[in-house]
Amino acid sequence: MRIAFAADDRNATTDAVQAYLAEAGHEVLRPAASDLWPELGAAVGRAVADGEADFGVVMCWTGTGTAIAANKVPGVRAALAWDTWIAAGARKWNDANVLALSLKRLAPDVAVEITDVFLSGVVPDPDESANIARLGEMDEFRR
Repeated sequence: MRIAFAADDRNATTDAVQAYLAEAGHEVLRPAASDLWPELGAAVGRAVADGEADFGVVMCWTGTGTAIAANKVPGVRAALAWDTWIAAGARKWNDANVLALSLKRLAPDVAVEITDVFLSGVVPDPDESANIARLGEMDEFRR
């Protein structure tokens, strides 16, 4: 898969996630030239929404800022995950296409586990299709 990736800082956690993505055979895209988390999140979101990437992974201190920025892009459903259950649920019940992670609060091995589950092929629950479709319709609220 093609994975758009961005982080506003570098540490053992970001390095571990990037290494996992490469070792798993994913093509890792770095769509942002900025160091600012709003720009990083939006660039990853645009790469996913435009079809340049299959999924995105964004990382900032809490993960929240990059998730908010990515979610500003129509068609993006970024989810902040802190464990594997949340990551699987974000794919299953929300059809999330961007994973947001904290690079300060997650140990490297936990961040890799979360990323692995998010990208593992969990498919959206058909019972949630109307709700997921409604999320796309909500782009009408953007000004």
